[in-house]
Amino acid sequence: MAVRHTLNLWRQELGEVPDSVWRQTELDVLILADNGLTALSSGIGQLQRLKTLDLGHNALTSVPEEIGKLTELSDCLYLHENQLSRLPDSLGNLTRLRYLNVGENPLTTLPGAIGGMSGLIEFRAQHNRLTVLPDTIGQLRSLRELWLRGNAIEHLPSSTAKLHELRHLDLRENSLTEVPESLASLPRLRQIDLRSNSLGSLPDWLALMPSLEKLDLRWNKVDPSLPLLSKLERQGCIVLT
Repeated sequence: MAVRHTLNLWRQELGEVPDSVWRQTELDVLILADNGLTALSSGIGQLQRLKTLDLGHNALTSVPEEIGKLTELSDCLYLHENQLSRLPDSLGNLTRLRYLNVGENPLTTLPGAIGGMSGLIEFRAQHNRLTVLPDTIGQLRSLRELWLRGNAIEHLPSSTAKLHELRHLDLRENSLTEVPESLASLPRLRQIDLRSNSLGSLPDWLALMPSLEKLDLRWNKVDPSLPLLSKLERQGCIVLT
């Protein structure tokens, strides 16, 4: 088994990353979380062997385009809990990445280029300021988990219907007034969290979803006595109202 080269600088109060870090081109894993970082050098693009990069819990306002040069990133990219108002288009170059977390940022949009991240298995964008997702989200054909809690999403793009590997969808604390119709086409979707939206009715096609195991509708205006909900429970689905 190949030896992994890891540099763990978690919570070292760095303030900024020493240039010497960018010269360690043999690194597979780089952890820079919780260091009060406000900026990131373009030198990050030199670490082209990285498989995991942790930049979470900092104060970054931007990520350099050079992050798109890290095409060996295949495990995790953590960008959560920063001050990012946009993400670089070059993220679309990271076609091997399996896990991306951009949660807890002031993001109002996601770049369309994110659809190029075809290897994503899990994508977390919770607690941002998103109102919509890019149409290209449907290109993430390997995606199994999508976490969108705490945004202001009013609807999902029709391309969501192409996410045939999706198992878990978290839409808690958004601005949905109806269950997105695109979900009806997802054969493997097991859990849908719709807590704290503005739902008043439910579509009959929910009972036709072959893999649905849990539907969380708490803190909506849905009538808990609806026959549809009883039907779902008879089919083995856990329904929470």
